[in-house]
Amino acid sequence: MISLRPLAVALLLATSHPFSLRAEDPAPGKQVEQSFQSSAGLTVPFLLFLPEAKTEHAPLMLFLHGRGESDGALSIVAKWGPPRMAARGDKLPYILVSPQCPRATNWSAPEQQAALVELVNHVAKAYAADTRRLYLTGLSMGGYGSWRLAADHPEKFAAVVPICGAGNPADGEKLKNVPIWAWHGTEDGAVPFQRSVEMVDAIKKAGGTQVRFTTLEHIGHNSWSAAYATPELFEWFDKHVLPE
Repeated sequence: MISLRPLAVALLLATSHPFSLRAEDPAPGKQVEQSFQSSAGLTVPFLLFLPEAKTEHAPLMLFLHGRGESDGALSIVAKWGPPRMAARGDKLPYILVSPQCPRATNWSAPEQQAALVELVNHVAKAYAADTRRLYLTGLSMGGYGSWRLAADHPEKFAAVVPICGAGNPADGEKLKNVPIWAWHGTEDGAVPFQRSVEMVDAIKKAGGTQVRFTTLEHIGHNSWSAAYATPELFEWFDKHVLPE
């Protein structure tokens, strides 16, 4: 009779049966890796952070990363912005949802936009978030995605912060009632500064009075470091609540 050592048995079972690693369970004060399956069959990996304070009825913030964070492990999404703040231990008051976009597509693609809406709805329901305080922000490619998502769902987000992104000025009418704070560096060589100027001007031309624009003089593409390091930005988010 052949006797198999315990290690050999474990290896045999591992090669005989497919398995997957279990995502870490969410817990207050932690940022963990999760995965969501959209109704169209799209798999969306995302980082989820729950605030240490009572999660029920907490505001929810959706963060869209830039192109550079499409490559690599999901953890790279925490390189910049709110997920970076969560990773270093900042006590954020938000349910923070930070998905990762595959290299083959972008946040403005229709299938990604649809999946983002489903993801936000899923997390908001699962953790009883305050749906009158859904916030949206993104940088570079995520700035593009933020402009697009806000224009297509102007009734959904209480406040939107697109950083060094671009949108369609024809959406000015759709965005005129959305509280928006855009940021852009004047020396941006990746996404021209003028693209944010065009969006802000289009919203104002449509009658919008809730749009704000911070021009970062002599700053290149990385305008997000200054934006997310500004305490007033998060105070501004917290002031906005959708009407009942």
